[in-house]
Amino acid sequence: MIDPITLGIQWDRLISIADEIINSLVRSSFSTNVRESYDLSCVVFDSRGRAIAQGAYSVPSFTGTAPATLAAMLKRFPPETLRAGDVVITNDPWLGTGHLFDINVMQPVFRRGVIVGYSMSITHLPDIGGAGFSAAAREVYEEGLRLPPCLFAREGEIDQTLLELVRINVRVPEQTIGDLLANVACTSVGARMLNEFMDEYGLESIDPLADAILGQSEQAIRHELALLPAGTYRNSIQIEGQDGPLTLSVAVTLVNGEAIADFSGTSDAIQHAINVPLCYTRAMTCYAIKCLTTPRIPNNEGSVRPIALRAPTGCLLHAQPPSPTGGRHIVGHFVVPLIFGALADIVPDRVQADSGMLNLINVQGATRDGRGVSSIFFAAGGFGALAGQDGAPTTPSPSNMTGSSIEIWEDLTGIFIESKALLADSGGPGEFRGGLGQRIEFVNDSGHAMSIAFLAGRTEFPPLGVRGGRPGRLREVRVNGEIADPKGRYILAPGDRLTTFEAGGGGYGDPALRSAEALARDIAMGFVTPESARIDYRAG
Repeated sequence: MIDPITLGIQWDRLISIADEIINSLVRSSFSTNVRESYDLSCVVFDSRGRAIAQGAYSVPSFTGTAPATLAAMLKRFPPETLRAGDVVITNDPWLGTGHLFDINVMQPVFRRGVIVGYSMSITHLPDIGGAGFSAAAREVYEEGLRLPPCLFAREGEIDQTLLELVRINVRVPEQTIGDLLANVACTSVGARMLNEFMDEYGLESIDPLADAILGQSEQAIRHELALLPAGTYRNSIQIEGQDGPLTLSVAVTLVNGEAIADFSGTSDAIQHAINVPLCYTRAMTCYAIKCLTTPRIPNNEGSVRPIALRAPTGCLLHAQPPSPTGGRHIVGHFVVPLIFGALADIVPDRVQADSGMLNLINVQGATRDGRGVSSIFFAAGGFGALAGQDGAPTTPSPSNMTGSSIEIWEDLTGIFIESKALLADSGGPGEFRGGLGQRIEFVNDSGHAMSIAFLAGRTEFPPLGVRGGRPGRLREVRVNGEIADPKGRYILAPGDRLTTFEAGGGGYGDPALRSAEALARDIAMGFVTPESARIDYRAG
């Protein structure tokens, strides 16, 4: 039995180890996806493959898929076959994070010849070949190089054939291989630090500590779920597809301290790369329910044990091979507001209004000096409002990557950002206003034609408000002034212009209840125009 004080200290130390894995990863990576946008997760597991700590700055989807990824790796390479210095990798969408563009890298942690844990890092690579990161593919085979669980290194010796296989399949080999090796290096840091931690506390196994951490986390979320009124709560929403609207449906059943999400009624998968493997759906489901119950408890396997889900095989949220999945976030991110909407009536003070979400803009080409370009610009819409709190402007949700740095982006790609400004009146009116979206103006100054792929939603169905709050403004993308397909691919000639109008977040509560002081501040700051104040807030 571990006393509470020791448990708290050692639990925090494990989280700090995961944080240090992230620091090592960010400082040694080559791409802006990792160094600037933090499109990553790092997770520490015990010897039984149970996730016990994640880095504080990790994306929810990667954290949620990592345990199943490790299980798949250990099925292919059982623990008794692994040796110190071995590294296993995969980017298989159905075993990893839902699409080919994320690499999962794992090292077993040995202590006196015995595996005591596992260190894993996950990042979005700058390129994985194929047609590139977009929603345009019709089959997964078009999207790039698919790696099943592979032994990338044996006892510290990298498989040069596998390394060369990756190298010759990607557009920017220096960045891609650099990021891959950074993943390997940071998991080595995790293995070393876990052994140092065990030395300090005289531990030969972390499994008893894991039992205590996971047990407390599970008990806490079961307690919170049991406090909610038992029953089945339903929600159904429309989202844009490629050839017409698609339906997402859920029935969340709460009973005996457990939650079961059933996605029956969801549209079938389509022949465009916005389909979602079940691993990603599970991750976003667990994230949504945990946000509403135990948001302050660090993520680990115990905190999601009472959550189960079902989805019809072959539906949009349980896509099967060879369905293309490159833009799976475009649909998968809607799992969170879908579940929030189902439970809004029983936890009205906890749910968030819909967010404007991310617009991922993937660019491929070359700079004036001939450097290859394959990179993502992360443009965020406004955050949904909450009870007692306005939504933050231009803040990603439900994923939490950071926005791309303008200066670094321009230098890396040769694409000039002429302007970037908040959009007045884009946040949904409410007692608490939705976060503002933004307008970004890009100009192709690279001297070469550039391939641009948009991966965005919220252009037909706006971010909804809750409890009487109103929707935020829709997203819009334009190429040379003409409205463009938010999931399309385009070629920008030198001098061509791309403009995005990012969606605003939904509002919370009746706009007529917004305080006069808050509205006056909005007008003074330019967040709300006087005309909108009169029409939407009945002011003046």
